[in-house]
Amino acid sequence: MAISQIIAKITQYISEAAMRIFAPNDDAYPVIGVQPFTGEPYDKRKDDND
Repeated sequence: MAISQIIAKITQYISEAAMRIFAPNDDAYPVIGVQPFTGEPYDKRKDDND
C-alpha cells in the first residue's frame, strides 16, 4: 500500500511540473518595448590598469 502511494505522489509531482512547463505563458510584464543599452561595455584592459 505504501509503495502505491509513493508512486502516486511521484507521478503527481512529475505531471504537475510538466503542466507548468507546457502551460500558456502567464507572465504579467508591462509592454514597454525594447530598451536601448545606455551603459559602457566592460573592458578588461581598462580594469587592469586601475
